Amino acid sequence: MFNVLSLFDGMSCGQIALERAGIEYDHYFASEIDQYAIQIALKNYPDTIQLGDITSLKTDLLPPIDLLMGGSPCQSFSNAGDHTGFKGKSGLFWEFVRVFKEVKPKYFLFENVKMKKEWRDIISAELGVEPILINSALVSAQNRQRYYWTNLTDKQPRDKNILLADVLEDGVVDRDKSYCLDASYFKGTNLRGYLGKNRRQVVFTERRTEQAKRIRRKFRQAYKTDYSPRRGKELVTRTDDKANCLTTSGLTKEHIIMEKAQTILSTIYKENVKSMLKRNKMGLVIGEEDMDKIHFRKLTPLECERLQTVPDGYTEGVSNTQRYRMVGNGWTVDVIAHMLQYIGKDDGFNEVNLLELF
Repeated sequence: MFNVLSLFDGMSCGQIALERAGIEYDHYFASEIDQYAIQIALKNYPDTIQLGDITSLKTDLLPPIDLLMGGSPCQSFSNAGDHTGFKGKSGLFWEFVRVFKEVKPKYFLFENVKMKKEWRDIISAELGVEPILINSALVSAQNRQRYYWTNLTDKQPRDKNILLADVLEDGVVDRDKSYCLDASYFKGTNLRGYLGKNRRQVVFTERRTEQAKRIRRKFRQAYKTDYSPRRGKELVTRTDDKANCLTTSGLTKEHIIMEKAQTILSTIYKENVKSMLKRNKMGLVIGEEDMDKIHFRKLTPLECERLQTVPDGYTEGVSNTQRYRMVGNGWTVDVIAHMLQYIGKDDGFNEVNLLELF
């Protein structure tokens, strides 16, 4: 029997990661209170055993737990949060510690944001391991730095060379990797905010001028299909006009074709706004008089799923607001899958003597 307990389970990214890592399990217990996240988790994994609020969780009613994982609320630890640390919502970490010490799992994984060293050291002392810092940019098109405390591995995932342009449904972008998603992304952004410091990601959309249409027609005649590598399999063609998320490393011939497409669209866009997009170390510089000529949008729920390496359409069934919330709160699945693949493998790392902690 292999039993999993996921705390702060959200939309159950943990189960996607287990499946992707090829780890079979008998029971998956989930502690979550958000009704929409629970709805999506049960839609995709109907056998999930929901346990409700972690503060009311009675571990003596559970069978032996082999894998414990979770990521407690980060608002009070985050640089963008209220900086109250364990005194704020992030104090729910102590519930993770309580359950951790009660169930004594063979394997564990705890995730949270970059934070002050003093808080990080407290977590390390309680869990008995130092964290590994992983940027989701290695496996996705999103810059998302997170700490992971685990006894599974200390190895970084390999770089899959996925670009933001690869996951877009349409439009062009001015950077290779998206800014980090958060639970409030649904509130949108404005151009001034985006052009300031690290803000919510936007996508620039081209103007439908006659010139743009003519170039598009020429492009379609030259390249009648786009390409997207399937996971570990041969290349397949797509008949729609959408860019799909790349999941393999390296630049293929077809990838270069898609980059050429993005270059063409970018050229169209720049011409339509009179070449006012210019580069410098701070990003885009745009004159005040040209602000209203820039067409842009926020990422779609589908694009956000791809940034988190969640299957396309996984969060469908609830409002877009709730989809944005749960994806922003979720894990980058392929980072978790990378670590879970070490379950059952003796690489000399997971020999932490947890009994010393209990």
